Amino acid sequence: MKDRIIKAFEESVEVKRAFVREHADRIAQVAQLIGRAFREGRKVLLFGNGGSSTDASHIAAEFVGRYHRDRAPLPAIALATDMAAITCIANDYAYDEIFARQVRAHGQKGDIAIAISTSGNSPNVLKGVQAAKEAGLMTIGWTGGTGGKLAGMVDYPFVVPSTVTARIQESHITLGHVLCELIEEQAFAKNA
Repeated sequence: MKDRIIKAFEESVEVKRAFVREHADRIAQVAQLIGRAFREGRKVLLFGNGGSSTDASHIAAEFVGRYHRDRAPLPAIALATDMAAITCIANDYAYDEIFARQVRAHGQKGDIAIAISTSGNSPNVLKGVQAAKEAGLMTIGWTGGTGGKLAGMVDYPFVVPSTVTARIQESHITLGHVLCELIEEQAFAKNA
């Protein structure tokens, strides 16, 4: 059992190493773009299904609450947290519309949409990205494996080099934490 535990941790670390080698420059670029958007009064909309939904909620909470610094709240909304909206949209329209309709309601030109799908092929996530693009939002995708359709749709794709859902999600939450840290530092540093 101990060997299995060590192997799981080592696999997680190796996937993260490969991911950051590929995406470090893009992470820095996106952190600057999100930081600028926040300074300009824009907001971030995050969405995904299942574990990706909880990652979206987690990162939205870090922005609205705080990550490390006591600071002003940053406007971020996780679109899978309003059960009344989700069930209304799913019932009256279709489950595939749950994110697209909310993006149209809350998103404005200049805002940022972060779409999270480990496969990159979740129909409701893809429709949410399409709605974001039509509304003039900058789009960011967190995915894994080959990136699926999502990687080709967004302005800034982050593809974790793994097909194991757990390893992909572990890298996604680390990516979210690193973005929070960088954005807090640039937006709220005493010399900023």
